[in-house]
Amino acid sequence: MIPATIRIILDEHAALSAMLRSLLMMLKQGPGDVQPEVFFDVLRAMLFYIDEFPERQHHPKESRLLFPRVARVAPQTVETIRHLEMDHGNGERSVRALQHQLIAWEVLGEPRRAVFESAAHAYVAFYLEHMRIEEEVILPAAEKGLDAADWQALDAAFGTNHDPLTGSYPRDEAYDRLFTRIVMKAPAPIGLGPCPVRPAAGHQPVSR
Repeated sequence: MIPATIRIILDEHAALSAMLRSLLMMLKQGPGDVQPEVFFDVLRAMLFYIDEFPERQHHPKESRLLFPRVARVAPQTVETIRHLEMDHGNGERSVRALQHQLIAWEVLGEPRRAVFESAAHAYVAFYLEHMRIEEEVILPAAEKGLDAADWQALDAAFGTNHDPLTGSYPRDEAYDRLFTRIVMKAPAPIGLGPCPVRPAAGHQPVSR
């Protein structure tokens, strides 16, 4: 049986991947001339979600609880863990910069669009690669090397997460409002709003 912590991390990665890909779909669509305020509102909510949940709940628990245990039982992962820790710091700074660049685009107009779009594409590529490394290197090492006491501590900690997009774990009213705001306006696969491009086969809106 897959440990609960690994299942939670994979679920959160899947939700974040869908969010990141939807952000790029939104950019491809662009703000248009009819409801640009909706476009910017959705992007702000998406970036807030990334800053609020993965950066403040998901990553700290990985850094504080998961990575040290994996380094102890799988020393061959230490260099990879150092790289992932640097990613955590860089990712937090990057998403804050993206929030600022989005406001600049919304307020100052088209001259600021290219800066945001370039940074957003780079951020999505960075984050998807970060999650791939965790899933292909760290989680298998954890599953192989950690003992029952390790999993008990990790499961207790990660089980308190409140990711509004996975819908599998304890609900939080504030995060529910964020979920509703995104899912009702954003395109598939993250939301129920109009999809600017035809989704890939099998992609469905996230639901609970």
